Amino acid sequence: MARVVVISPPFHSHARPLAALGAALARHGTRVDFACTGAFAELAARSGLGFAELAVTRNANHGIAETTRQGRTEAGRLREFLAATHHGPTATLLAQARHRADDMLPDPERVLNELGALDTAVRPDWYLVDQLAYSATLALHCLGLPYATFCPGHPSYLPATPDAHFGLPYAWPDTLRPDTADLGRLRAAVAANDASFTRVFRATTRRHAPDRPEPGRAFALCSPHAVVFNYPLLPWLPPAPPGPKAIYAGHLLPHTGTAPLNGHWRNAVTRLTAAGRPLTLVALGTFLSARHDVLATATAGILRHTPASVIVAAGDHLAELTAHPLLREAPAGRLEVAPAIPQQELLPYAAAMVHHGGNNSFTECLHAGVPALVLPFSSDQFAIAHDAERAALGRCLDPNTLTPESAGTAVAALLDGQARGTAELSARVRPRGPEWAASSLLWHMPSHR
Repeated sequence: MARVVVISPPFHSHARPLAALGAALARHGTRVDFACTGAFAELAARSGLGFAELAVTRNANHGIAETTRQGRTEAGRLREFLAATHHGPTATLLAQARHRADDMLPDPERVLNELGALDTAVRPDWYLVDQLAYSATLALHCLGLPYATFCPGHPSYLPATPDAHFGLPYAWPDTLRPDTADLGRLRAAVAANDASFTRVFRATTRRHAPDRPEPGRAFALCSPHAVVFNYPLLPWLPPAPPGPKAIYAGHLLPHTGTAPLNGHWRNAVTRLTAAGRPLTLVALGTFLSARHDVLATATAGILRHTPASVIVAAGDHLAELTAHPLLREAPAGRLEVAPAIPQQELLPYAAAMVHHGGNNSFTECLHAGVPALVLPFSSDQFAIAHDAERAALGRCLDPNTLTPESAGTAVAALLDGQARGTAELSARVRPRGPEWAASSLLWHMPSHR
């Protein structure tokens, strides 16, 4: 029996799809251990996986970023990031670029030592490592251990051409395209990070593994065997890295489908869809739920300009959202607000969704055949929003200039069936997923050291 260790950063949005893929590997007869911080041991157990403790970053997100306990410095970076989102794409991406080394490459030598100890103890045949766990990829490279790469976001996260850079979207939605000067500033910042990370990768390799080849570009370092993209294969995507097998999983939802709704949510759906009302979900992910101003604007627009009911994920801002002036007179029979919602379980009941362009929300909507209004703020969300519009899966608007009328009009168009590409692409993507990706991985990975 082959043995695999799955390495995840301590972020809910990364750990869940990785656990689903790990569980699929286990169902194919592989013994799988999930390596992450202790907060994710329960997820590993629920997924039928073993667990090994390994911290590859200092910051974390266990479900709602603002309420996750973390160090003062990490909490300060989160506040700076959230403040930057109010000033648009350039400010936000530049803030992320400033934080990149602290967020994504802390303590590379500690991770190298701890991963070496884990390998001695567990002796897996190979590893599956989240691409954004750069210190873990560097450690695997230095140790000469076989691994597959998991790309948790847009495929352009893994640059394969000299002009591509991590942190600079490969394409933009029309409503959020920066001007030439802003693009120049972004390009300079991400190029500086590219050079800085590469220097660390090369110096670490020279110091600890002088017999190993020095990495070319740090952000492009990946498995020579296989790369799993949690994304559909679209004809206009940038090229995948040459060499490894590119596995486009399409989605990484549990193979058993969505779990049944509990009593509370069954009753909520029944109430909200009474008299044939369509249901719309509004959720901005585990970080951006802090933008309760955007949540309120989108929700008010749907309630005013469509017949739909709304379920909103408010994060740590439930009180601010429910007291927001735009929602003070919201009809109770058409609105449900909660800190967190069972998004995967609710999507089969939804006619449309408003989300931030996060990879999981995008692929979950695609799997469910639900069109979306995308309000991107950061990271790869601009590239995902571009793809959603180009594939006719939804609409994109600027969250910082959103009005109730623009949000409501956009969602009304989705409810009227104007996202014409949704059904066709959903039908193509749904048969893929974790079982298909696991089978392909096992075919392309070495079975023994």
